[in-house]
Amino acid sequence: MTAASPAVLAPAYPLHTDRLILRPIRPDDAEAMHVYKSDPDAVRYVPYPPLTLAEVEQRIATTWSRSSFVEEGDAVCLAVEERETGVLVGDVVLFWRSESDRAGEVGYILDPRSAGRGYATEAVRALLALGFDGLGLHRITARLDERNVSSARVAERLGFRREARLVESEWFKGEWSTTLVFALLEDEWRGRSGAVTP
Repeated sequence: MTAASPAVLAPAYPLHTDRLILRPIRPDDAEAMHVYKSDPDAVRYVPYPPLTLAEVEQRIATTWSRSSFVEEGDAVCLAVEERETGVLVGDVVLFWRSESDRAGEVGYILDPRSAGRGYATEAVRALLALGFDGLGLHRITARLDERNVSSARVAERLGFRREARLVESEWFKGEWSTTLVFALLEDEWRGRSGAVTP
């Protein structure tokens, strides 16, 4: 963050895109989130196993309901819902990794039933605006399992460049995982035509 940045960033929710609303996760989202967070295929590349409903409820009550940034290390998770129907289609997360380096990281997971509609790209674009315009970040990364081809395509569509391929760098869910590191700088973001604050 810059010296002029507020000590606490509490964005004005909800965030709107053409087709989506991003808002803090609520306790009543648990059942809809459980549908995809209990699906082994949907959570294959995220850092938790398929979750029970009770586990989803517990995470919402603790870490997943944070809606503001107070200090580096904080993460804000947002529910993603269709504007037209109000249906929850996934969730996204913005991590504030470093104050001095003005660095962040994004993550995203969508309900497989909503795949193929460009929702992930649209939701992460709004998250990038929050990071660059709201939090004053200089650099945002996305770390992906190499096998997660659809997530890599999202990063590429948003202008991220692939910076590293870390071969068998993590023991992940019982096997070695090769990690791809994508990154986007603030100047690169502002140079793209789609970089508009939601």
